[in-house]
Amino acid sequence: MFLTMFLLAMVYLVFLAVLLAMDTSQTVVILFMAGFMFLQYFYSDKLILSSMGAKIVSENEAPELYQMVSRLCAIADLPMPKIAVVKTSMPNAFATGRNQKHAVVAVTTGIMQQLNRSELEAVIAHELTHVKNKDMMVMTIATFLASIAQMLVQWLPFLGGGSSRDRDSGSNYAILFLVSLVVWAVSFILIRALSRYRELAADRGSAIITGQPSNLASALMKISGFRVPTQDLRRVEGPVSALFIVPAISGSSIMNLFSTHPTTEARIAALQKIEQELEAA
Repeated sequence: MFLTMFLLAMVYLVFLAVLLAMDTSQTVVILFMAGFMFLQYFYSDKLILSSMGAKIVSENEAPELYQMVSRLCAIADLPMPKIAVVKTSMPNAFATGRNQKHAVVAVTTGIMQQLNRSELEAVIAHELTHVKNKDMMVMTIATFLASIAQMLVQWLPFLGGGSSRDRDSGSNYAILFLVSLVVWAVSFILIRALSRYRELAADRGSAIITGQPSNLASALMKISGFRVPTQDLRRVEGPVSALFIVPAISGSSIMNLFSTHPTTEARIAALQKIEQELEAA
């Protein structure tokens, strides 16, 4: 996933460099990036659900799941989200949607089969906390600001005047490309750090909503130890994996610094600390 996103960033850098080299209006570049973020914010949930083969279900189709989510929403003071089910043996869950009124909580058939009711409630409470914390909006804004910073770095060398730009265009392009790459690399790490904090906050929210941090700890141990079948893994490689309560690709796939999730051990340790706090209260 790291290599894929690195190559994707390189493509964006080359594209922006070509636009600027062709004397494309800076306004056009800004509008392009803003339009891209607009589409990501308003339509990414539909793309994610479609790519995962998730089906929105009604109360009649999944009455127990619907009642579970409804009860947790009442505790968390949230409007009822749409509920989706993904038919796959991989035990996982994720939330998407641009705000609380347009949220979707999705679970796989695998997680419903593998976890008991209390553990499944803890997982759903984790996803509802993502909704309550407006994490989709937070991550979109974080990505947008990183893109704007990236473009500003690209434009700075060209603000010195036309003749200077003509003489030094070759060297400026090389410097511009390298600096932009560094900016992207730093943003890449920071956004992943933000994602890890986002997961820890959702874990804490789940513990508070259910009052039983041990249930989420038990669920994490069960689903993080599950071996994902190859056919299921292919469906979640890339950005979708970052949405799950545990990444579909874990362990040896990437160093912790580049991971979108804290280690399971760190999450369980944090949940144990929360449980001690709740018992002492």
